[in-house]
Amino acid sequence: MSDIEDDIEDGGELSDYIPLVDPDISEVEVEVLGRVLTSGGLSDGRMTQAFEDAFASYVGRAHAVAVSSGTLGTLLVMKALGIGPGDEVICSPYGWHQVQHAVTLAGGTPVFADIDYWQHTLNPEKAAAKITPQTKAILAGNVNGHPAHWDELTRLAKDKGLFLIEDSTEAIGSTYKGRLVGSFGDCSVFDFSEPGVLLAGEGGMIVTDDKDLAHRLRYLRRREVEHRNTVVITRNVPYQAGMSNLNAALGLVQLKRLPEILEKRRRVVAFYEAAMASFEGIKPPYKGPGASDVHPMVYTVHLGTRFTASGRKAILEDLDTHDIDASDYGQALYSQQYYQERGASRADCPVCQKTVDRVLALPLHHKVTQDQVAFIVDTLKDATVNTGAGAAIYL
Repeated sequence: MSDIEDDIEDGGELSDYIPLVDPDISEVEVEVLGRVLTSGGLSDGRMTQAFEDAFASYVGRAHAVAVSSGTLGTLLVMKALGIGPGDEVICSPYGWHQVQHAVTLAGGTPVFADIDYWQHTLNPEKAAAKITPQTKAILAGNVNGHPAHWDELTRLAKDKGLFLIEDSTEAIGSTYKGRLVGSFGDCSVFDFSEPGVLLAGEGGMIVTDDKDLAHRLRYLRRREVEHRNTVVITRNVPYQAGMSNLNAALGLVQLKRLPEILEKRRRVVAFYEAAMASFEGIKPPYKGPGASDVHPMVYTVHLGTRFTASGRKAILEDLDTHDIDASDYGQALYSQQYYQERGASRADCPVCQKTVDRVLALPLHHKVTQDQVAFIVDTLKDATVNTGAGAAIYL
């Protein structure tokens, strides 16, 4: 065994450890990546173009632009739409990938509006109340796979003359009234990093039906070799935000295997639902109006109101001692120092605050077995009792 293989082996996970994420990689991905590694350039765009075409077709959009991450993709969207200093963007303070940072990176001002208590997505009424003459766009996310209120948000954006940007960095395969996530708004942004469902190592994708917007996004993404001396292109200063052939090849195979990947994960969710039925006061997985199919990144449970943030921390520590990789679901943006220094306050989003302190993310991937789910749920139940708050939680 080589030194590199030794290092990989030494860094491997113990057999009884249950990770939060474990990429669903088959022999097909390995074979395709091997061909890419031995067939010339790693970033010449051949696989990237194929991935873009396949992804646009899958979502049902006219154009797809591959990028290096969901955050950079959202930043390119902001720049392409002309959003910058003095402009406001309504967005949720809640989520895992937190692509809302892109508003700040573009020089704009993120304005945080509160969320729905159960589905954790942007509340349209709260968003409407935040609109000012400086508002230029609404950035709404499909949090942990659950579609946002797209009918209401679409009407709001149209009535107010705002851009509507769909943050689908935490969702793929979910549907809202029969339409796939990614098909809403002026454009949608996906992310292919962990703990997502479709994993390409790193990377993201912007999809849109607007030809001119796609054109601007490609010029902002990076300067292609054949365009370096053209007057039109050199009018813009591009970002180095492209996707390599390796990431694109992995993403393309994952996309073709997506129905299989989703079915495996759906089976694990069913294991959780059966095991969770033994909890006192448990409620079935929530699906908001119009959410006909939901594919979460991680399996989340929402602790009841008797729990506190410190209680959740104790539960996470208890799970960790049993080799169960669990997590909270991100830190609300208004509680982060950068935004607090600029006036953000948890008082503006009381529902989010109640939610962010009490959501737990549990392992969800193809290797999780029914026995492991039973062990996770039993351990979680014991941990909630150990906190002194009782065992009532909500999915």
